[in-house]
Amino acid sequence: MSKEYNVAILGATGAVGRRMIDQLAKSTIPVKSVKLLASSRSAGTHLKFRNQDLVVEETTPDSFNGIDLVLSSAGGSVSKKFLPEAVKRGAVCVDNTSAFRMDEDVPLVVPEVNPEALKNHHGIIANPNCSTIQMVMALEPVRRMFGLKQIIVSTYQAASGAGQAAIDELKKESQDYLDGKNMQEDAHILPTKGDKKHYPLAFNLLPQIDVLEDSGYSHEEWKMIHETKKIMLNDMNSKDIKVTATCVRVPVPIAHGESVYFTVEDESATAQDIMDVIADFPGDVLQDDIKNQIYPQPINAEGSRDTFVGRIRPDYENKGAFNMWVVSDNLLKGAAWNTVENAEYLVKMGLI
Repeated sequence: MSKEYNVAILGATGAVGRRMIDQLAKSTIPVKSVKLLASSRSAGTHLKFRNQDLVVEETTPDSFNGIDLVLSSAGGSVSKKFLPEAVKRGAVCVDNTSAFRMDEDVPLVVPEVNPEALKNHHGIIANPNCSTIQMVMALEPVRRMFGLKQIIVSTYQAASGAGQAAIDELKKESQDYLDGKNMQEDAHILPTKGDKKHYPLAFNLLPQIDVLEDSGYSHEEWKMIHETKKIMLNDMNSKDIKVTATCVRVPVPIAHGESVYFTVEDESATAQDIMDVIADFPGDVLQDDIKNQIYPQPINAEGSRDTFVGRIRPDYENKGAFNMWVVSDNLLKGAAWNTVENAEYLVKMGLI
């Protein structure tokens, strides 16, 4: 008889946490029991796992007694506080925050791209940033077949990347705009909650995600650059692939878009070759039929685990260079599903 696992979901009441519950219910992981954990403010909330009615508990170190697997999306400070406690008690943790991503001893994993990195875990596995996940999903089959020299990405990131409150704020601002009211009065979260100024997202574009650093880059852009290198090359500072990013928040509720310009080592590669390897890659869906105006759109990607890729075309001015358009549900493949999928791989590979 196969082993069954006692699972805890940390941050269960958040937008990603609720989707983790759903994705776990749909996964292949043999679940013995589920414990839902959150802050004292959310304790007592009732949520369903499959047909069970579960009560959310306040998180303490002892919450992880007897737990085999922790799926976490409760914020970096919460992860840093509680996940080492869970590991001490024998659990393996998959964390969907930035807390451990750049730790040399913590694997940063997209299961379709670098599953072998899971073998090096010491109790914690990090989920990459949502925008990084969908980009490496689209580019990994290209890298394997034709090599990659350079990536230039511009993101079009949905409000939900900043949580449910940002979605609610976008909706309120949109109504204010339509009613001729001042949207600024409802801007409390974006571009990033911890910064000094906040701006409306409705009918607007914000070229700042996370804090702005002295380098001129936002921390989101820094994450995309270094996470991509860690995932693909196992070295966050590698020079073997050049990566740069511009990250923009757009007034879309769910699902990020990305314009990706990339250069391959094999200059004989054609756009059709690129399409073919992407179409064959698990988790990627090619939507590229320009004659019929078929291309990825956030409104169609919402609710899907897949990464959608289209508008693949060569740069006719530079041999070996291409453009593509990538869309994925940032709350599923970019967060909840990638977390649960990592746990599935841990089970399949006998690493938990």
